[in-house]
Amino acid sequence: MELDIVEISPNAKPPVCKIMDYKKFLYEEKKREKVLKAKTTKVVIKEIRFGPQTDDHDYAFKRKHAEKFLKSGAKLKAFVFFKGRSIIFKEQGQILLLRLAQDLEEFGTVEQMPKLQGKRMTMFIAPLKKK
Repeated sequence: MELDIVEISPNAKPPVCKIMDYKKFLYEEKKREKVLKAKTTKVVIKEIRFGPQTDDHDYAFKRKHAEKFLKSGAKLKAFVFFKGRSIIFKEQGQILLLRLAQDLEEFGTVEQMPKLQGKRMTMFIAPLKKK
């Protein structure tokens, strides 16, 4: 009949075997994995960089870009970069990021609150789930 005996579960008592066309089984398995791989979504992370004393016009410009990124389904990594001695303005940086989070509430949710790492204060915003 040109079929193969395939051991399905070797650890079971008694071992479980199945009679099937092994080449066809491998083909279908590969096809199933390909379909699953195509369905997975790739996470895109877009970055927006601020200074601790970013002007209102610059802030509005970058906020519009952030809205566009979140609408397209990408995650947003907003960070304030402190150069030199500007680290003394870390409160201003935190206020700026929290203001951004508040302005983008209708487009995304805050995944990680502002957190200082070295000379960078980072915050992650994930897009809202589509209905």
